[in-house]
Order: sequence, then C-alpha cells, then structure tokens
Amino acid sequence: MSKQPVRGVDVEAANGGKSANDGGNKGEEARIADYLQHNPDFFERHAALLTRLKLPHSRGTATVSLVERQVLALRDKNQSLESRLRELIDVARGNDALAAKIHRLACRLVRARNATTLIDAMESSLREDFGASEWLLLLAPARATGLSSIDSRHLRMIDPAAPELKMFETLFESARPRCGQIRDSQRDFLFGAGTIEIGSAALVPLGREVGFGLLAVGSPDAQRFHPTMSTDFLARIGDLVTEAVAAA
Repeated sequence: MSKQPVRGVDVEAANGGKSANDGGNKGEEARIADYLQHNPDFFERHAALLTRLKLPHSRGTATVSLVERQVLALRDKNQSLESRLRELIDVARGNDALAAKIHRLACRLVRARNATTLIDAMESSLREDFGASEWLLLLAPARATGLSSIDSRHLRMIDPAAPELKMFETLFESARPRCGQIRDSQRDFLFGAGTIEIGSAALVPLGREVGFGLLAVGSPDAQRFHPTMSTDFLARIGDLVTEAVAAA
C-alpha cells in the first residue's frame, strides 16, 4: 500500500508505524468472524484449509493447525470441567458427612428423656461429631422449664429482660445463624473473660418456642467459622435443639 504524504509527514510514522487502514482491517476481521460463525459448514466445503492454516501454539512459539488448536482448546475446557466436577463431588461428600452428623444428633436428642440427658446428648454430639468443646446454650425462657435446675458449664439461664440480651438483638431479629468473629463483649459474656481463646464463633438463634435463646459454638481457629460459610446446616441444628429444649 502506498503512503500518502500529508505536508511532509509520513502517515504510518505519525501513527506509530500503524497503517491508517487498521480500523478498516478490524471491521473486515469482524465480518469474517461473523461469516464463519453463521456458516459452520465452511470448513466442510474447504477441508484442505484445516490442515494449511497455521496458528500460534497457546503454550509456546511453534505453530499448529486449526484442528490441533481446537483439540488443545477442548482439552483445556475438559480439564476445567473435570476440576469443577471434583470440587462439586467434594462438596457433596462434605454435605453427606454433615447430614450424617446431624442425623446422629437428632437420634441422641430423641433418646434424651429428661433435661440432664438432653445436655449430655448435646455435649457428646458437639464434641464427638463436630469437634466443638467450647459451646453454650443460652436460654431466657418465658416459662418454667426442666432445664432451670441443671448445673452445667454448657448451660446458662438468664432473665428475658436481662440487658445482656441487647448484644444479640440483631441476631434474634434476623432469626438466622451468624458466623465469624464476634465482639469482645459478646465473647466475654458467652465464654468468659480471659479464660479461653475464641478466634471465631457460630451463633445459632433458637425458635421463639423457648422464648429467647441461642446456641453459641466457639473455636480458637479464626477461620473455623467465617461469614461466607453456608449456615443451612447450623439452622437445622438450631431447629432440632429448639424442639428438644421446648419439650424438656
């Protein structure tokens, strides 16, 4: 293509060595791409092109045919899909394991015949199946309950009008479990000030059948309970505990 000088200026040089027709080339490329997309039989009618066209290799400086490039692209896509499938399988296995643990908790709660065995059942399940040694069942019952006479470090009964409940007002309003780091005042109230290290916690509000109440599970690991984790299984545990406490 000849250069057209404009007042002594080289057009290509003025454009950094690019042809003034680059914009037109892009438009032509778009038309070609559109044609190939709407005419998938083009290479069937021109099969020889498949072997003559050479494209840069995606993993090096060599060139490959169009067919080989498609095979590489499909192989990469297949590896990505296999990786995603493995992730989904791992999640499904994890969910199955959690479901089995919750089933065992339900069975233990059903077998609990009184308030004492109820707390024992929760302690065994949370410790053995969920690896939770630091937990507290906080209850502010609206009526008398058999749990009132139980002496356990995992159970605390408080008055429904206690000002400490204000710390958990938004939790009760949402009626959904919450995970992550909790405020120092909440941590000290639930687990004691300076007695144990709590890096993260799960707070599970109980149903109104028991008045105001929550199940708090603490961990020294700051990543054990994090805000982005699913709380569906915690909600199921909360439902089970609510029913068991209401019947105690």
